[in-house]
Amino acid sequence: MDLKAQGLNALVTGGTRGIGRAVVSAFLDEGVNVAFCARTADAVAETTQELGGASARAHGSVVDVGDAQAISDWVTTSAAALGGIDIVVSNVSALAIPDTEENWEASINVDLLGTVRLVKAAMPYLEKSEHPSIVTISSVSGREVDFAAGPYGTIKTALVAYTQGLANQLADKGIRANTVSPGNTYFEGGVWESIKHGNPDLFATALGLNPTGRMGTPEEMAAAVVFLACPISSFTTGTNLVVDGALTRGIHL
Repeated sequence: MDLKAQGLNALVTGGTRGIGRAVVSAFLDEGVNVAFCARTADAVAETTQELGGASARAHGSVVDVGDAQAISDWVTTSAAALGGIDIVVSNVSALAIPDTEENWEASINVDLLGTVRLVKAAMPYLEKSEHPSIVTISSVSGREVDFAAGPYGTIKTALVAYTQGLANQLADKGIRANTVSPGNTYFEGGVWESIKHGNPDLFATALGLNPTGRMGTPEEMAAAVVFLACPISSFTTGTNLVVDGALTRGIHL
């Protein structure tokens, strides 16, 4: 399927590992130029080198998404390097699950305000685009109560509400806004690998709850993100696409 995205320019936060890395790779495969960021210089350099053979351009930067000025500066420099911005993917999460005040602050600052600041900084460029699109990454923990129902789950719920508000507010400008809510996603170095070794009972319980008998992959989540972000989804806005292998069971009418 032609996603009609060849030559577009995308921003992706948290693009060196897991779902974010898979999103960057999927965009490049579609001919989309990508500026991505992460906090670790070595990871950015390694990812940039590994993506160097792609036909589209990939620009990596070291950015702390919790730093408002850093986000604003990154958007400006990325727009200059790419020649504009058509797509914004807010992927970074503090992954702050335990119910502590520090984790509430981190979730608000990184997950929620990081997304709000990213969108605001990119808005002047999105308003000039012929195919503007915003995709935020929430979680099934934002849809129903589970073990991550504290700061992580609450802020993921807020992200869905924020994004659907954007879809309504920006529709007359032709700017689409959607959310992807991944289910449990397993990859090397990810949170579920850590849980598998550190809390095998929780891992077994989580695995047993999914009727598919497995967890998802970053590539499966990225496919949904890229599909929603690209012009082929031109009439899809304000949706929350759950990609979880039928893990969640609530009926939302």
